[in-house]
Amino acid sequence: MNHRNGFNPLSRTTAHRRAMTRNMVTSLFRYERITTTEAKAKEVRKAAEKLITRAKVDSVHNRRTVAKFIADEKILNKLFTEIGPRMKERNGGYTRILKLGFRQGDAADTVIFELVDYKLPDSSAEEEKAAKKSAKKTEKADA
Repeated sequence: MNHRNGFNPLSRTTAHRRAMTRNMVTSLFRYERITTTEAKAKEVRKAAEKLITRAKVDSVHNRRTVAKFIADEKILNKLFTEIGPRMKERNGGYTRILKLGFRQGDAADTVIFELVDYKLPDSSAEEEKAAKKSAKKTEKADA
């Protein structure tokens, strides 16, 4: 019998699977919303939930434990200063999986994998970013 065997190997070697999980968790914390396949999202969710639980208490031990998994210092800092405190009142269930449909090439189930408190960016914020980019381009052209 094959009941409740721990994880889905995703047809990858251990090293590839570990690297992919670390990259996807880092991307999730950077953008707070990523698009991926359903199987990958369900596997990455396990790691992401555990890291967010650690980040709720900002201690040296927790930072070092999470730093073994997340190499980027900016993302590590964001996890402990922004994401962890936002999830302080929650007892788990920090992520959400929203189904999108099937991918064109191989008909894989695609999903949006996001943090529960993710807010869509405002149009005014997007306009400010565009204005900053255009200002930088003009400065470079002038120099």
